Amino acid sequence: MPMTRFCLKAVRSHRIQILVLLAVSWLVLQRCGPVSSSDQKMADRQVGERYLNLYDSAGYVGKEVCGSCHAGIYSSFMQTGMGRSFGPANIIHSRADWDGQHVVYDSLNDLHYLPFRIDSSLFLREFRLQGGDTVHNRVEQISYVVGSGQHTNSHLISIGGYLYQMPATYYTQKGYWDLPPGFERGNNARFGRAILSECISCHNAYPDQVPGSEHKYARVPSGIDCERCHGPGRLHVEGIRSGTLVDTSVSPDYRIVNPRRIPVSLQMSICQRCHLQGNAVLKPGKDFTSFRPGMHLDEVLSVFLPRYEGEEEHFTMASHPDRLMQSECYKRSSGILSCISCHNPHKSVESTPTSHYRAACRSCHSSQDDCGAPMTERKVRNNDCVSCHMQKTGTSDIPHVSITDHKIRVYPRNGRSIMVARGRFVGLASINEPNPDALTRARALLQQFERFDPQPEFLDSAGFWLKQMEVGSDSLLWLITSIHLTFLRHDIPGAVRLAARHGNWLGRLDAWSAYRLGELLLENGNLELSQSYLSVAVMLMPYQLDFRLKFALAELNGGEVQKCTDHLQELLREQPSYVPAMTNLGYLSLRAGDDRKAEHWYRKALSLEPDNLSARMNFIGLLLFRKQKPEAIAALKSLLARFPGHPQATELYRSLQIKG
Repeated sequence: MPMTRFCLKAVRSHRIQILVLLAVSWLVLQRCGPVSSSDQKMADRQVGERYLNLYDSAGYVGKEVCGSCHAGIYSSFMQTGMGRSFGPANIIHSRADWDGQHVVYDSLNDLHYLPFRIDSSLFLREFRLQGGDTVHNRVEQISYVVGSGQHTNSHLISIGGYLYQMPATYYTQKGYWDLPPGFERGNNARFGRAILSECISCHNAYPDQVPGSEHKYARVPSGIDCERCHGPGRLHVEGIRSGTLVDTSVSPDYRIVNPRRIPVSLQMSICQRCHLQGNAVLKPGKDFTSFRPGMHLDEVLSVFLPRYEGEEEHFTMASHPDRLMQSECYKRSSGILSCISCHNPHKSVESTPTSHYRAACRSCHSSQDDCGAPMTERKVRNNDCVSCHMQKTGTSDIPHVSITDHKIRVYPRNGRSIMVARGRFVGLASINEPNPDALTRARALLQQFERFDPQPEFLDSAGFWLKQMEVGSDSLLWLITSIHLTFLRHDIPGAVRLAARHGNWLGRLDAWSAYRLGELLLENGNLELSQSYLSVAVMLMPYQLDFRLKFALAELNGGEVQKCTDHLQELLREQPSYVPAMTNLGYLSLRAGDDRKAEHWYRKALSLEPDNLSARMNFIGLLLFRKQKPEAIAALKSLLARFPGHPQATELYRSLQIKG
């Protein structure tokens, strides 16, 4: 966004009058038709562009500064789900039950979790039992609590500034501890799910992310702030402090966004930014902090959702705008109905009376005859429109919760529609951008494969859309997307061809593209070229630990043992729990004949990750190095009991059995 210079003291009454006339023109445009959707979108955007805090010159101040003037609103907002969305881990911020013996058992990974507290500090213990004995025990102090507690409290750990989700969530509505969403069905990431900017930028105010990292943060604030919906506040605050006031009964204060004074499409974009969960594809040059109130969301990202036949009752936790926009009420409202038609973001939904929502419905459905339900049923429900037409239900992605379905509709007389199994996959639908281009579609398909559902059809479809761009295949974004597809297909010859064809573009690649090419070329044995790409990845993102690990291993392949060792030790100084560095240091120690140091690294790795296959196999190698064959066989049997059919372990076990 280009920087715009504007002198606050230069505001004159004639300028305000012109702005008022423009605003009136917009209102007339809203009510006169027909106007094409693209023309309306452009008109809406022109309204948004008048707000000065839309531009890069405007800075953030934090919700506490807002509260110094707007004390009543601030106090009320801090009781909302947004105000309580994130905070330090202590008994005051949490709504979970920390005083009982609530053990969560992951049966597929044979791991137990016990949340507990010591005074106000919160902890999580992970352990494994075998024959009544504890064979694994890890205790970590929780750093942050995520979620207001209206539905859940999840938990994060900070290790050297790197944020990870922890494997226990409290489901408030049922008073129940369980694995977090996405950790079920054998997908327990334990203490290793990185909290990337996409996650934290919706669950919290924007943190200070360390440049060159994906999930290392120098400062993490507490709770979603006022500026998420109103935009950066510095221009507004500086203007007020300098005495440059705006009579908002005459004109908007264009130094700060009031969502009620912008078009509905821009209002919806504010809510969609975080309440439209899905497969988010960023526009070139944008990141997850680029959106500002007053923009259309598709200027920053496009959100895709998979669509299936017969999925009427299937929706995710954060799908409120998507469900609302499917409602006939929304479609027939002529652009009037929006989220804030019913919700006051400054007040908690938990303390908002039913009458408030009923009044919102009655603002359109003013006649008593609008309701077709029998009077007896209406009396039982106290004429509560929401309980009939926006019923509570579970979601397809979060267990143990019940939320209001924002698709307003007339339900069958016997209650909710019957939950049916999803049918055939229809395709990825772009929710906030009607006609995404071919590259955006291809990128969405690759992300769907990589992050959500590894079906080969997604890669085939991505390839199809990329072929539509062959004429423009000299674009950098086409190359980056092609590298991504090549990486996911593990297409080493394809990587070699791309590197040969576009080698002069090395310095223009982003870190992930350089890493992907470097890894495939390393597997191809092209050491020198691989190191070139990997060094670019490390230079651009020095705090992406996996990049530095892969570069260190490339050095090892090139015979630079000491450089590799030094880099692995640097990794552990950067992030003391980084198990891959420990495992490789153990390998290098054993290779150098220092079996005691190797044992130290392997045991340290296994104390953190008892099922780390590299560490377990290397430890078995250590036992064989020491000629402790019975112990090695026992360790192999234990490994195969945990990972039946593991090819390398199976072959080694057979070999040792044959040799007697």
